[in-house]
Amino acid sequence: MEKTILGEKIEGQGKTQAPCVLITGFEPFGGETVNPSWQAVERLPEQIRGRKVEKLLLPVTYGSSAQKLLEEIRRLEPEMVLCVGQAGGRAAVTVERTGINWAEASLADNDGYTALGETLEASGWDGYFSTLPLNPIVEAIRKKGIPAQISESAGTYVCNQLLYRLLHFLRESDRKIPGGFIHIPFSPEQVAEKKGGAPSLPVELSAMALEAAVEATLEAAL
Repeated sequence: MEKTILGEKIEGQGKTQAPCVLITGFEPFGGETVNPSWQAVERLPEQIRGRKVEKLLLPVTYGSSAQKLLEEIRRLEPEMVLCVGQAGGRAAVTVERTGINWAEASLADNDGYTALGETLEASGWDGYFSTLPLNPIVEAIRKKGIPAQISESAGTYVCNQLLYRLLHFLRESDRKIPGGFIHIPFSPEQVAEKKGGAPSLPVELSAMALEAAVEATLEAAL
């Protein structure tokens, strides 16, 4: 029988008065000392298009990362949710189209857990499409002179787990808000000592891309 990764349910804790957007980044993992996803999120302004920007640092762990995210969604009731992760080896900012109901990776999470092939939500669909406006986001980022494209899948590691469980939650709770995931490349400091090098993007440009993504999403929602 396949295992199922399920987090505990967290009861809602009310709603903030000011309209806000929730944006998350991850802690370092895989032997890295930094994670550009969180570095970029930290650089975002405190407000975008009149909405307060709520920033949340997540652990690179199956289950508990999503549990923390869903707890914040219940507490804040944001107008949109954008999760951000690092995709080493990619040369562009990539907007993910789908999250799949599967976890499988040779790399352990930061709790030392290795997913060897298991469903994330026993009652969930095989996959969910992002509710972000993907093409407008890519266009907005490219207008900033930053490479961007759509990615068809967020993989099968913790990033995919977070995207899938976010989309599952939004559907099951009937929250009709934009939600999805963006991967950004390594930062230059990460690749400086890597043998053979790797594509990278300055954190400042990644932050610009994220701000453009939020603006495009809010414009599309009007």
